[in-house]
This record gives sequence, structure tokens and C-alpha cells, in this order.
Amino acid sequence: MFLDKPTFSTVIASTPLVSIDLVITNENNEALLGQRLNRPAKGYWFVPGGRILKDESLANAFKRLTEEELGEAFTMDQASLLGPYDHFYQDNVFGDEFTTHYVAIAYKLKLKQPLQNLPLDKQHGSYQWMPITDVLNSEQVHKHTKWYFEHSINY
Repeated sequence: MFLDKPTFSTVIASTPLVSIDLVITNENNEALLGQRLNRPAKGYWFVPGGRILKDESLANAFKRLTEEELGEAFTMDQASLLGPYDHFYQDNVFGDEFTTHYVAIAYKLKLKQPLQNLPLDKQHGSYQWMPITDVLNSEQVHKHTKWYFEHSINY
């Protein structure tokens, strides 16, 4: 269920949001990143993902988000759980009057074939496959995305 702007503003200002981040890698040791069009993290390269909706199971959210963000639906059993991460931002989707706190549940998907229909939409202006070493060294990649790659050598 999507909320109207006043209700959603109250939620963001009052509670953490729960989301799924999709850490997508390929056989070339590259990560799929989208350039964010919206706050928070506007303009940064970030892993795909999104919020879990009210009354939506984790499994259904995973399937919906992979289809919306990747153009192809995947199930949770095709992924590996990386774990929960706190993401704190000084702004929010509507402005900078209050902060945003996400509890992002990160899942890793390793793809053997390229994605065909990456959707350009209201979240990402473009996508790119970026070598993991570049992910870690680029100032254009958001720190919350870097966290997923900093402590692992097996991507």
C-alpha cells in the first residue's frame, strides 16, 4: 500500500523505513548500480532496491522489487542474505526538513546472464555494471552501497 504525501512524511519523520537492497553481481566481478534521481542519495550510484510495503510479505516484496528494479522477477531462494544495515540520511524524499532512517535488508544475486530490460523510471536515470574495485574507490558511489562490498572478497 502506497501512502499519500502527508501520511508518508509523518512516517519518515517518525519511524525507520524497512527496505530491500539488491546487491547484483555478474561473472566479471562487476556490480549493477543505478544512478538515483530522488532524495535521499540523489545523484549517487546505488544498488537497486526499495521499500517493503505495509501488509506485503518479505518474499512478495523481493519478487516485486526485482521485477520493478531489474525488469525480471527473482525469488528469495535465488539470493543470499547479506544481512540488515542501518542507512541514515540528513534529508528525505520530499526535502531536508527531517532525516530518513532505513533498515535495509541486503540480498546478493549473482547473475550468469545479462539483464535485458533494466527499467529507467522515477528511481534511476541510468544503470551501469561497475567493477567492484571501482565501486569501492568512486566518490560517485554512495557509502551505503560501498558497505556491501567492503568486507567480502567473494563477489
